[in-house]
Formats: sequence, C-alpha cells, structure tokens
Amino acid sequence: MSSVQEFAISMVYPIMKTIVQKGYDFEHFCRQVSFDSNLLQDVEARIEEQELVRLMQEAATYTKDDHFGLHQGQLTDVADMGILGYVMMHSEKIVDALTAYQRYNVILCSGYQVKWEERGNDVYLHFLKQTPTQMSRHCLEDMVSSLYHLIVRMSNRVIHVKELQFAHAAPADTRPYLSLFGVEPRFGGTDTWLRLSRDVLQYPILYADPRLRRAFEPVAEEIREKLIRGREFSDRVFQWMLSCMPVFFPTLQQTADSFYMSTRSLQARLKEENTSYNELSANARKEIALGYLNKKEYPITEIAYLLHFSDPSAFQNAFKKWTGLTPGQYRANAMQRA
Repeated sequence: MSSVQEFAISMVYPIMKTIVQKGYDFEHFCRQVSFDSNLLQDVEARIEEQELVRLMQEAATYTKDDHFGLHQGQLTDVADMGILGYVMMHSEKIVDALTAYQRYNVILCSGYQVKWEERGNDVYLHFLKQTPTQMSRHCLEDMVSSLYHLIVRMSNRVIHVKELQFAHAAPADTRPYLSLFGVEPRFGGTDTWLRLSRDVLQYPILYADPRLRRAFEPVAEEIREKLIRGREFSDRVFQWMLSCMPVFFPTLQQTADSFYMSTRSLQARLKEENTSYNELSANARKEIALGYLNKKEYPITEIAYLLHFSDPSAFQNAFKKWTGLTPGQYRANAMQRA
C-alpha cells in the first residue's frame, strides 16, 4: 500500500457542520482555502492526510476556534464514516463496534488506529499513529472526541470519562475539554488514551440490526483487503464502487470526481488496464448480488433495489447476462451446495 496516508472525504463533513453551526458560510470558506466542495458529493472519495490537516487548520483559523478538532469530533455522525459507520452502528455491543472500528478503520483513514486494554474495572482506549510523522493536534482531538461521542450515541447512555491524556502540549485554554469530557486532561504524555469503565464495552447498541450488519460487513471486508494489499488503479476504482453501494450507485462523473480527474482521463486510465467504468460497475453489482443471494433472508426483489436497479426484471436480466442463471436459479443451486 502507498506510504501516503489517506482519509475518506467524509471526514470533511464534520468540518462543514462545525463551520455552519458557528454561523459561517462553508462555500466561502472553501473558496478562501481553495478547496473544491463538489468533492463532497461522494462521501467515499479519499484525500491525502496533508490536505485534511490543512483544511482543519484553516478551519480553526477561519472560525477563530483553537479547539476545532474537539468540536468537529463532537459533531461526527456514523453516516460520515461510510461503510465503517454502518457496520459499527449495527454491531451488537460497544466492544463489537470497537472491534469493527479497529478492523476497518483503514477504510476511513490509513495510518491511525485504536487499541484497548482492560485493567481491573477500567478500559483504556489508546489512540495511535502508525507512521513516524507527528499526529496533527486537531486530527488527534477529533479522533478522540468523535469516537467517545459515537459510543455515547450508539449506546444511548451517559458515559463518564475517568481519565484522559493527550500526547501533545496543553493549549492556552483547557476549559473546552472539561465541557466535552467532564474531566481536565493531562497533556504531554507519551501517548493519548481515554479511561472508561470496563462495563461500557458490554453496553448494547441501540437500534442495532444484525441483518444489516451481515449485509454491510462483507463489503467492508472486501474494501479492507484491497486497501491493505495494495492495488492498481482499476482495483481502487472497483473498491470505491463497492463502498458506495448500497447507499448509492456511482455514475461515471461521480467516479471521475472522486479520483480528481475528468471522465475522459478516468476512461483512459481504465483502458490502459484493459477495463472500463461499465465493466467495473457491473462487476461491483455482481459481487454484491452474489453475497446477498447466498443469504436466503434477502428477497430477490429487495436485492434488486439494494443494487439500485430500476426494477426486479432489470436485475434478473443483468444477472442472467453475468452468470447464465437467473437469481432464483443461482440461489437454488447455492442452497443445494450448502
């Protein structure tokens, strides 16, 4: 995998929400800092770490908020995290959501990770950077704040922070930390961690749907594997298409925008690798369809709409073209093999 650390473009959404909440014009901000806001139309595109750090620093200056990362994290929603967020919100317990976060966080941002350890009645959440470059203060505080507030929202409980330590030096004003976490952090430690009650790990997640988790997790696993082992350009486009569905089916223009190029350049790059947008999009639909058809609880009509076909007959025709079988025939054969 490339040494360049990348983040999902959806990490910019909390920046936008924070700026708007403070009463500022986000489009004006984008013009001021030379950021193309059209990129936000695709929540699964990726930007380099350096660019996200720059945007957060610019946003802190623009809004005159020296604790921008903290406030951005407070506003982060699972929807901002793409497929990772959907797997987390449909996990059974907080520990399962953390396990999903740890396993699939590479989808959201490469080079950053969370680990936890249980000590007596406590659990320590450690926030780590897996590359030698120093972690941006705003990015680190966003990571801590967002995960803590997501845990609170997913469990729908009051969760008391027992202790909090940051590796960076203390800013001039530490009052916002007390307001958000209920404790005064320690600064300048060897690493960054959050100490909570161990019971938090077993809190059930409100509105979790195991069926949806089973639908989203194979997609997350596919994306993770491709990111970890590295890939050619066409593989990157393919995994991005997988990550979009079932939320939306990407158009050629959206695909080109997510890779910061024109549609003509995208098609030329794919042609160099003997493929095309149409072939990759069909393969993405086919792969997800096969996964759904191997689970008998998904009606074929529902699968058609999850894959963004206009109607079930269009799905039937496409699937037969891909495999030589109708979806019903494929499912019957799969059930016999099982």
